[in-house]
Amino acid sequence: MRIWTLIENTTSSADLKAEHGLSLYLETESKKVLFDTGQTGAFWENAETLGIDLTRADLAVLSHGHYDHGGGLRRFLEGNPHAPVYLNRRAFLPCFHGPDRYIGLDQDLKSQPRLHFVDDIFSLGDGMALHTCNNRHRPYNSQSGQFSILSEGAHVPDLFVHEQYLLVEEGGKRILFSGCSHKGICNLIHWFSPHVLIGGFHLSKLDPQGQELGKIGQVLLESGTRFYTCHCTGKAQYEALRSLLGQRLTYLSTGMCIEL
Repeated sequence: MRIWTLIENTTSSADLKAEHGLSLYLETESKKVLFDTGQTGAFWENAETLGIDLTRADLAVLSHGHYDHGGGLRRFLEGNPHAPVYLNRRAFLPCFHGPDRYIGLDQDLKSQPRLHFVDDIFSLGDGMALHTCNNRHRPYNSQSGQFSILSEGAHVPDLFVHEQYLLVEEGGKRILFSGCSHKGICNLIHWFSPHVLIGGFHLSKLDPQGQELGKIGQVLLESGTRFYTCHCTGKAQYEALRSLLGQRLTYLSTGMCIEL
């Protein structure tokens, strides 16, 4: 399997655009998959620069209903004429950060016929499946922070029921893709026990030298998992975890490619 970072907060090349968001492209033994679309169409431009033809993608997955992961959805639908897009059934919930800032998906796209709304657990075939884990106990803390859902005219804490994860089982490995790990990176480790985990950890608001990040780092260390992270993990938080995990943790900037 090969995985390219099509868009991320940072870039490895002046020829590639960066933005606050995430888009990954993976080629397995049998499928070509787009995982998230960043917040604009920049992921598509970067793919062209990298020589990746997204018109040949077999399918796309949106990890959750935030603009920085699904804002480029319209560009993908326009550019790729055939691939289905798999979203959690709750992906178009009205998501907010704070009381006034809407951070959800473009509601005008909700009726697009190529969108497939799924629940937990949904098989994509060839060793690939989507999981929400909404009904699973969260043994580790996962706070909503300032994230909320507008429900019946009132803001309620976002429990991220619209978030899903892509599990790929190939070559004897369990490889988990997570957009932001809003339900808690430690919970993902507990639920899936993956050999490899790729995606954002959503730790950027934590004190890099604080106890909470230290406890998370210890869970990651004891897991034996190989991590590739980016986007919402936070660079200072990444450096703190890197000092603990060493080469088991790698940062993925725009344009980077890894092979598993």
